[in-house]
Amino acid sequence: MSGRRGWAWPLVPFYAAGLAAKDGLRRVGALRTRRLKWPVVSVGSLSAGGAGKTPVVIALAALLRARGWAVDVLSRGYRRGGRGAERVDPGAKDAARRFGDEPAMIALRTGVPVWVGAERYAAGMAAEAASGPHPRGVHLLDDGFQHRGLARAVDVVLVTSEDLGDALLPAGNRREGLGALNRADVLVVREEEREIVLPRMSGRLAAGAAIWTVRRTIELAVTPPGLDSGLGLVAFCAIARPENFVAMLRATGIRVVDSIAFSDHHRYTGEDMRRITEVLRLSGAGAFITTEKDAVKITTDLRTRLEAVAPLLVARLHAEFVDSDAVIRELEGRIS
Repeated sequence: MSGRRGWAWPLVPFYAAGLAAKDGLRRVGALRTRRLKWPVVSVGSLSAGGAGKTPVVIALAALLRARGWAVDVLSRGYRRGGRGAERVDPGAKDAARRFGDEPAMIALRTGVPVWVGAERYAAGMAAEAASGPHPRGVHLLDDGFQHRGLARAVDVVLVTSEDLGDALLPAGNRREGLGALNRADVLVVREEEREIVLPRMSGRLAAGAAIWTVRRTIELAVTPPGLDSGLGLVAFCAIARPENFVAMLRATGIRVVDSIAFSDHHRYTGEDMRRITEVLRLSGAGAFITTEKDAVKITTDLRTRLEAVAPLLVARLHAEFVDSDAVIRELEGRIS
């Protein structure tokens, strides 16, 4: 197995022992699992980030809404400034800071209620109280595979080719081993990785587990003049796998002349803007480009500083299921 942080290999056995201890406590009923009134569809992964969970949550929200379900999203709101369980207001000042960058992005993109809270059960209770009785209500639990204190009707798990050779935390980025996939009801793989990932799944999935294939594309909200003629861009982002963002841009024909990566969920500052603009000046690029998740964290003041130098483009990662009809049939069959 590969390790991102070689110095942390001696700590991996302790992390694995902690996982085994939790599993043991669950088997004897010492760890409580609570159930909401509405069914819960958990979307998670083996890795700590970068698997593409958020675009899948957005895609599932759209499919369920189109079928008449009352959909909301429950999220921890990683590194949020707010407290307790609260509904995300994507139009609020510093929404990403208060609610978390991914919840703010999901609320902005989907228009469905997004509730955040360190205790996802409390967030779900608040969501159900706010919605009132509904015969077809469903919660989407964002990043929920390891959050086993909340009962779910469906466990949807994303696996990437990178996960296959990764190591457990803290040396690698995997929260659990491949053996944990026997808890999955649905496995989601990327279209371009299907032939790599599926052969490794033999014997790991539970009987009856479904396999969904997702196709990912990059979309630009605005296409600037000169992009088709090879306008050079400086890409910057604060996501778990920044190299994938740059690779996808280049695969779509976008000319990235330089890039800057910050740590996942990084909060941008004026000094960051200065550094980014300096890279653009030295590279001779004509515009900046970042992800939708990053864009919600860039305040009006910081954005003004960037756009005084060059245009800022926002790339939206769009996910769609290769067979969406089969996906919604499978999903409704499990939650109805």
